[in-house]
Amino acid sequence: MIDIRPRAGLGAAQHGWLDTRHHFSFAEYHDPARMHWGHLRVWNDDSIAPHSGFPTHPHRDMEIITYVRKGAITHEDSLGNRGRTVAGDVQVMSAGSGIAHSEYNLEDETTEIFQIWIYPDQSGLPPAWGTRPFPAGERAGSFVTLASGMAEDGDALPIRADARLVAATLSAGQVAEYDIGSDRKVYMVPASGRIAVGERVAAAGDGVAVRDETRLTIKALEDSEIVLVDVR
Repeated sequence: MIDIRPRAGLGAAQHGWLDTRHHFSFAEYHDPARMHWGHLRVWNDDSIAPHSGFPTHPHRDMEIITYVRKGAITHEDSLGNRGRTVAGDVQVMSAGSGIAHSEYNLEDETTEIFQIWIYPDQSGLPPAWGTRPFPAGERAGSFVTLASGMAEDGDALPIRADARLVAATLSAGQVAEYDIGSDRKVYMVPASGRIAVGERVAAAGDGVAVRDETRLTIKALEDSEIVLVDVR
């Protein structure tokens, strides 16, 4: 099953400094049919105005991945971590037993991010944070794993969940494949461009929910950047 969820039909909120789309129920957007996708709980598509952002707030027992699509995001947390993550790179926060953090766009341009939350396999572990650059050339033409809790993905940023986040940049006409294990689900969003998934077409910002499939064949109909999460 491949279900296209158009960006125009997602939950939405406009806060002046923040323009956001919610792929799953979040804050004041509630859809009982879209509470989660397996262990994937949140996928927010956020555009953050220059010199604004999320003030310090707490999290607990959630794996929170920030994929920066444009600009940069600056993170600071109660563990003393501080870092700036730029477009194409990823930061991961394991909230564990509890952490407070802020995320600000300190740039002179709008920052665009995907904020992705995944339920952890264990609760109450010590909190942690990390970031890593992933040059676009490394994922040109095929998927590369950016964050993972799977043993075989040792080079990726670690998360505490049986899940992985991968990304690919495809030129128009290029094809990439992704194999899906049994009893797993995939959720995929083109960050830019337009893609064909089998006979279905998804544009930038659309969600692609996949289950009961063993392999995805993705063709770029134009130059595209694709982010995919694989979960139980």
